[in-house]
Amino acid sequence: MRVILQRVRHASVTIDGQVHGAIQNGFLALVGITQSDDEGIVKKMAKKCAELRVFEDEQGKMNRGLSDIQGDILSISQFTLYADCKKGRRPGFEKAAHPAQANPLYELFNKELRSYGLQVPTGVFGADMKVELLNDGPVTIILDSAEL
Repeated sequence: MRVILQRVRHASVTIDGQVHGAIQNGFLALVGITQSDDEGIVKKMAKKCAELRVFEDEQGKMNRGLSDIQGDILSISQFTLYADCKKGRRPGFEKAAHPAQANPLYELFNKELRSYGLQVPTGVFGADMKVELLNDGPVTIILDSAEL
């Protein structure tokens, strides 16, 4: 599982010209599921995202988490996080989980984030989405379950 977390001042996802989800301070999470992922990995990654401290305290240190700033997470599924660009000019996506596996795990990830008291608006799995954000910092963190 891979999650790209971007610390944002605001973020939104639009589908068919309508805003489907939006947040103010918090994270935009781009979420990729691979074939070897399971519920245990998803729960571990959700905990890491919910508890990560990358928001500044009074001294300007990255010492606060989402709960400290009353932040939210806009969660967007993104199979392209498992793009394989080793050969040629067109990426392959063989490592990305098939939708029948990925969607339930993505939904579990969002449910787990909500269990930490977070608001978690989402995109729509598999939809053509337009994502807007104002990256704060900029701060972008790449989490890979293989490295946790």
